[in-house]
Amino acid sequence: MRDLLPTLGMLAGQVVRFARHGLRKLLFVFGIGALLLTALACTRIPFDAHRWLGSAGGECTRPVGRIIVLGGSGMPSGPELLRLHHAAELAKADTTVRITVIHPGDPKVIGAMVDELVLRGIAPSRITPLNEGDNTREQALAFWKHYPRNIPVALVTSPENMYRSVRAFQRANRSEGRVCGSPAWENAMDHDFNYQHQNIGGKTWAPDVSNDPGLRYTFWNYLKLEITCLREFVAIGYYALNDWI
Repeated sequence: MRDLLPTLGMLAGQVVRFARHGLRKLLFVFGIGALLLTALACTRIPFDAHRWLGSAGGECTRPVGRIIVLGGSGMPSGPELLRLHHAAELAKADTTVRITVIHPGDPKVIGAMVDELVLRGIAPSRITPLNEGDNTREQALAFWKHYPRNIPVALVTSPENMYRSVRAFQRANRSEGRVCGSPAWENAMDHDFNYQHQNIGGKTWAPDVSNDPGLRYTFWNYLKLEITCLREFVAIGYYALNDWI
């Protein structure tokens, strides 16, 4: 019994030393990762990765039988409104095609999405809401449960979700040629955003970045794109693991 407490103390010391060693390694790995992400944000790699996710699944080049708008961001929200705007433009270009809006959860949200399409000039008779599917796999299964499997469809979603969405709909339909993507790209402003630092009260001791919009905007936008793309590549890996794509 006298030896029990010293033994436990020795074991506790070993555990603490091991934990400290592991924590140092973990912090080192996170530090390297942060430096790598910072360095990549100074290149166009995040932009190219995002473009790949939006186009690698196969973009639409032929007429389709139905446009599918995939929801999931809430309404109103920037991504949702952008998808609906893009879908409305596609529907106006081909007045024979119908739109299916897929969104889970509160029916009021999908109702607001339908109203937005109507506001943008799409007749209500051309729009079918489908209030099913808590992820892309479920949405694909729900759609093909209600519609013929030989109908060619165009998916409208955010660019970062497009590759996985196209592959998931193809996999759920066991078809490779009837699903294409029409990503809702954002439109960048054609403006240089330079300004005169001192003319607007900029302090002399503050760094003058008035002529460097890349540092003020592009760098931070690419950092956000890195997180977006990393999250999506993890999701693609998970879908592949489950044989959903």
